[in-house]
Amino acid sequence: MSAVRAARVAATAVIPAELLLVLCVASGVRLPGWALAATEALVLGVLLLEARVIRSLYGAARARGADPAGARREAVRAVVPVAVRRLLLHELRAVASLGRWVLRREHGVRPGDVTAGYTGPQTAMMYGLVFVSVVETVALAFLIPWPAVHRVVLVLDVYGILLVLALHAACVTRPHVVRPDGSLRIRYGALFDLTVPADAVTSVRVDRRYPEGRLVTLSDDPEGGDAEVLDLIVGSQTTVTLELNRPLEFRRPLGARARARTIRFHADDPRALVTALRQPAPP
Repeated sequence: MSAVRAARVAATAVIPAELLLVLCVASGVRLPGWALAATEALVLGVLLLEARVIRSLYGAARARGADPAGARREAVRAVVPVAVRRLLLHELRAVASLGRWVLRREHGVRPGDVTAGYTGPQTAMMYGLVFVSVVETVALAFLIPWPAVHRVVLVLDVYGILLVLALHAACVTRPHVVRPDGSLRIRYGALFDLTVPADAVTSVRVDRRYPEGRLVTLSDDPEGGDAEVLDLIVGSQTTVTLELNRPLEFRRPLGARARARTIRFHADDPRALVTALRQPAPP
């Protein structure tokens, strides 16, 4: 196995392994000291391996004449899997959305745009998660007898609460957007972003559905072909159905690409969004 491949495998495997270990400790499973020490040594070894491989690839790219920024991007992309990179990027964008939320500033909204929020079905759930996480943090402070483990779990719990708030903030500050030219930008926080050109829309209607599945769910096109139906589910529901005259390609949260000819998504006020899309574009 090459050094690059080993670094990619290690980066993909070590994070879930350490998370599992932390969850075991937080659940009260008494682990021997050597297990904790071995895990931390493994993490340190992976970081050193990643740094060595990235430095080697960076030097090779610079030797070929690449500029420093381009060489860094090339080295990181070769070592860190795209799913890991996208997860980190999503987290950074979500955390940055906390500032926008406090300042009441929306992302990607220009004068003349019509916005449509979609956080209604999930708001209570998000705040419920924050409340449960706070209670759990306080409870674990009394239940975990090891000071070192308690500090680690406290940091993870606080970070988890921050991420829940950041995810909700990203959804609030990144609404769906109808442009004056009739195009539509469909979003879910920093995880999903698809722009639908005005000339691709065949029909749009209010259509409340309660599909099962994850945030981004694909199903077979009822008319056949290789395109699929995309459900962007918020709070187990969608309220708008968009029919297209051609399949549009989009990127899923972890980087995989797919195509869809029918898009179903949620808007808190679907009638207002549909009305804005049906208005003729200015000449």
